[in-house]
Amino acid sequence: MTVDELVAALAGATFGACTNPYRDADEHPDLDVPGAAAIRRANLAAYLRARAGARILLIGEAMGYRGGRFSGMAFTSERQLQAWGRPYVPSSQRPGGWAEPSATIIHGTLTTSGAEDAVVLWNSVPAHPHRADAPLSNRAPTAVERAAGLPFLDAVLDLVRPTLLVAVGRVAERSLGDRADACIRHPSQGGASACRAALLELLG
Repeated sequence: MTVDELVAALAGATFGACTNPYRDADEHPDLDVPGAAAIRRANLAAYLRARAGARILLIGEAMGYRGGRFSGMAFTSERQLQAWGRPYVPSSQRPGGWAEPSATIIHGTLTTSGAEDAVVLWNSVPAHPHRADAPLSNRAPTAVERAAGLPFLDAVLDLVRPTLLVAVGRVAERSLGDRADACIRHPSQGGASACRAALLELLG
């Protein structure tokens, strides 16, 4: 599957009750600008092409409302997009864009280690699980949603063909099974220091 085929397949997918950021948009305050889903598809395609030579793949759980829901990429917020500049474009109406603690920790660690361009970030569920009637909330993905993400996880594994495959958190570890080379602490809920230390050790 090519990058374009992967992005197109994502845009047509359903992940249980999750918001699919590559298809869905909600034009209300703090939510999406017009054409937001297309912006996120373009962000993801540009990101995957820019990291065509990467051989390290970090797999997280699912997109959060302050991260991939508006950036289109795992562990990445609109603040990272603003720092990177074109071709990446924020897609929310929030002034200044969203910032996500997990994104700050992961990208800060990658920058410190000089590995930003050597790593591709992905999620077991490439969509945003949220509470009913609360689009700006996060919840754990269900078994159905995790199952819907597996074909895309397999497609990304085939596309990147990593030499180092790292699960970030227990949900990702379960999704990867014995394919993971390592499992590290997720940076959320008090795991920032442990995640940073483990990731730095893995990246050398």
